[in-house]
Amino acid sequence: MIADTTNRPVLYFDGVCNLCNGLVQFIIRHDKKKVFLFASLQSQAGAAELSYFNGKLPDSLILSYKGKYFTKSTAALYTFKLLGGFWKLLYLAIIVPRFIRDSVYGAIARNRYRWFGRRNECMVPTPELMDRFLSK
Repeated sequence: MIADTTNRPVLYFDGVCNLCNGLVQFIIRHDKKKVFLFASLQSQAGAAELSYFNGKLPDSLILSYKGKYFTKSTAALYTFKLLGGFWKLLYLAIIVPRFIRDSVYGAIARNRYRWFGRRNECMVPTPELMDRFLSK
């Protein structure tokens, strides 16, 4: 594990979900300062974080940043805010009431495997990206 995870955003994602993996690849490409760290929910680091959620795999991205956890639409929007540049403008959607945002997020999350597909195993980071992933 990387020592400075409390001051860097850590995005926990469903490692077998094609949509989630696509989002991680998108963030890697646009995170010019390389501040984001990643871990699949199926990894050792992800399993350790699940204790916060009573061991139940949430149907959501989890963003951990400065000791706080964000899930569902809030996690996605806050991720774009931290990504900076043009992408931080997407955070303006935070003004939409959470129950509406999370309803849309939930519909996508429930259908993500059907709509975007599923992998048989988690993504393996390239050697260049290995230091951005908390566990293999």
